[in-house]
Amino acid sequence: MPKFEYYAIDKSGKRVVDVFEAPNRAEAFRKLTQAGLVVVRLREFKGKKRGVKGEESQLEVNPVVEDNRPFWQREIHLIPQKVSFKDLAILSKQLGALIEAGVGLVDALELVADSMDNPYLKKELVKIAYEIRGGENFSKTLKKRKKFDDFFVSMVEVGEETGQLDLVLKRSSEYYKRISEIINKVKSASFYPGFVFTAASLITFGIIYFLVPTFSQIYKSLGGELPAPTQMLINASNWLQHNILYFLGGIIGFVIVFVLLYKFISRFRWAIHWLLLKLPIFGQLFVKGALAKFSRTFATLFSAGVSIERALELSSKVSGNMVYQEALENIREGVVQGEPLWRAFEKTERFPRMLIAMLRIGEETGQLDNMLESLADFYEDEVKATIEGLISMIEPLMMVIIGSVVGFILIALYLPIFRMGELIH
Repeated sequence: MPKFEYYAIDKSGKRVVDVFEAPNRAEAFRKLTQAGLVVVRLREFKGKKRGVKGEESQLEVNPVVEDNRPFWQREIHLIPQKVSFKDLAILSKQLGALIEAGVGLVDALELVADSMDNPYLKKELVKIAYEIRGGENFSKTLKKRKKFDDFFVSMVEVGEETGQLDLVLKRSSEYYKRISEIINKVKSASFYPGFVFTAASLITFGIIYFLVPTFSQIYKSLGGELPAPTQMLINASNWLQHNILYFLGGIIGFVIVFVLLYKFISRFRWAIHWLLLKLPIFGQLFVKGALAKFSRTFATLFSAGVSIERALELSSKVSGNMVYQEALENIREGVVQGEPLWRAFEKTERFPRMLIAMLRIGEETGQLDNMLESLADFYEDEVKATIEGLISMIEPLMMVIIGSVVGFILIALYLPIFRMGELIH
């Protein structure tokens, strides 16, 4: 069992330095906290024990070293490593709680790193802790790493400037939790019809490619003229039999071209986002999802003390829709030029009147932060209600569509059987 050296302060204010065994660092910290100690530093013991009056031992090895191993011995990541909103929610919550308990930032980062499941985040937190120990600023170490989003970096900057890093991190944790819930709900509502459509397409393809040729041979041996739906289905099957490679290649090529255009051509991506907002059933879901993410982000940043211009800039990036991102950038430019916030929102013609009215009331009464929180709660509830309504409507609708497609194919295949006498010569 590993040993841990700790430097803590007891209830009487006396310093305590000692070494004890524990399964891991998180368990060691829990035991010390239960004993009524405020942990200042905690690390794995790798050398001789120092006295109570001794200086803290340097037990850490520099984690920021160049990897000189041959490339075949290094870690290879086929999937790009990233830090999810869920990871940031856990990081913010645990880090804020440790700092509030009196744990130093470096030790708090190391303790949180031990409890992280994300290997990339675990490694980066250890590196950040080492750099902070060397005199670096927390927010500056985060800026070096593109995997941490601008919102998290900005909140840390506010916490450092105000001396309330623990409170700001707790607020960030709540923000990431709410944003994750919104994103997961929108994804789950979109996943169901997408999955059903894909499954129905594969079943239809299998019937046309494998089953229809069997019926075609039978009807061909009988002779006679087939009904129009049956003949149309057989023609589609014959074309697919002779052009299967072109068909599959065309689908793969279309997907590749679409992904590349979406990734690298901003106007194409903007057009797709605009079309999503105009969809007959799902359009309102994407609109309310974008408004919910913007409202929560803007409310959290503004309440934390971030300037309106910076809050609008960051909010536009997390809206998830380029149409609203462009509108928010225009709003920011208007506010910089001296326009009232509500007037800048009104000019875009992208936001509901209720949102604009509440912003106006908030500005005029000096209660903008409360109005923003109310808007965020309102649109999050709207997203939940919209998703529940869509799910209750989509299930029977998808059953009708799939039943119609499969029913048409079956009727087309078996229709000649009812005219068997006319087909046999």
